[in-house]
Amino acid sequence: MTEIRVPTLGESVTEATIGRWFKKAGDAVAVDEPLVELETDKVTIEVPAPSAGTLGEIVAKDGETVAVGALLGQIKEGAGAAAKPAAKAAASAAAPATQAPAPAPAAPKAAPADVPLAPSVRKISAESGIDAATVPGSGKDGRVTKGDMLAAIEKAASAPTPVNQPAAAVQVRAPSPADDAAREERVKMTRLRQTIARRLKDVQNTAAMLTTFNEVDMSHIMAMRAQYKDVFEKKHASKLGFMGFFTKACVQALKDIPAANAEIDGTDLIYKNYYHIGVAVGTDKGLVVPVVRDCDQKSIAEIEKSIADFGRRARDGQLKIDEMQGGTFTITNGGIYGSLMSTPILNAPQSGILGMHKIQDRPVAIGGKVEIRPMMYLALSYDHRVIDGKDAVTFLVRVKESLEDPARLVLDL
Repeated sequence: MTEIRVPTLGESVTEATIGRWFKKAGDAVAVDEPLVELETDKVTIEVPAPSAGTLGEIVAKDGETVAVGALLGQIKEGAGAAAKPAAKAAASAAAPATQAPAPAPAAPKAAPADVPLAPSVRKISAESGIDAATVPGSGKDGRVTKGDMLAAIEKAASAPTPVNQPAAAVQVRAPSPADDAAREERVKMTRLRQTIARRLKDVQNTAAMLTTFNEVDMSHIMAMRAQYKDVFEKKHASKLGFMGFFTKACVQALKDIPAANAEIDGTDLIYKNYYHIGVAVGTDKGLVVPVVRDCDQKSIAEIEKSIADFGRRARDGQLKIDEMQGGTFTITNGGIYGSLMSTPILNAPQSGILGMHKIQDRPVAIGGKVEIRPMMYLALSYDHRVIDGKDAVTFLVRVKESLEDPARLVLDL
């Protein structure tokens, strides 16, 4: 008998949600064959079979939240192991029809006091104010599951609220009218979407977040790109985009404004003398932020290759957890979706995020004359606890200067 357990999920990731099982109990499995899909707050990963045999009991069902190291199921050695459940089922079918009816399923029982609560249960209990000890557990040995807690929250929300009693922290909507409810579709939020929602709200509640704006004339970058894109792609087997320029411009600005590359740790400020730039990528399941490491040591070509590779693998769900950790600053490009202006939210615990936007031809004053130039609005959201307003504005000006005069990137100015 071989146990299937939740693998180590990476830095700061302590639990995952069962997305789906690819096999059912009794199915034959080969070694390293994908068995179950786990959804974490960063990526979706597949757990392979540690040995060949027959899939036995599935302990963690679809939708359940499991901690690192938790038992998912078991693999029985040999293909004959699957015959036992079948034989048992056949014996049951052959039993006399006059036998006594099976007893009704027992009601969920309370978990023993010495059984530790799952991290997800503890968190929901803290957020909702509902004591897990008062919730009947439907899990193994009467353990309280995440589903039990959510059911308790819904039950509490539907009950009349006593006067002067504070509302629960978990947002629960009022029931819709019957006519509207018949035309609604209820879909459970993915683990990734729940985490995105929680983290973005946490940032708003914690950081002193402000946004400063500027605009950049993209004429020189666009002319350079048009002139060299074919030879660049032929030499480096990668398209010449805008992200490489923006990443290098941000690295130059971070060197000038170290606070933008810092983070708070208790009562300390950690200034990072390395430049790991996160690049936000939209996928069908939500936003992920892979990290291009040591961008100060990489050429524009190397950065473009890394970003293109991350983008492909993000959309295919093939990013690794460690590829989305350790970022010191983030760039997000709403312009690819047509956004003209936005205020990006910080990617905690980082202190700054640069928002790129749509390039749009606009009239601007150049040397006392009005000219049409390809302009882009830039937005820097920053944590005012770490970065002063003067430094935030200076950072954005440095980025603008590098992009409007790309020679600065080559000359390290």
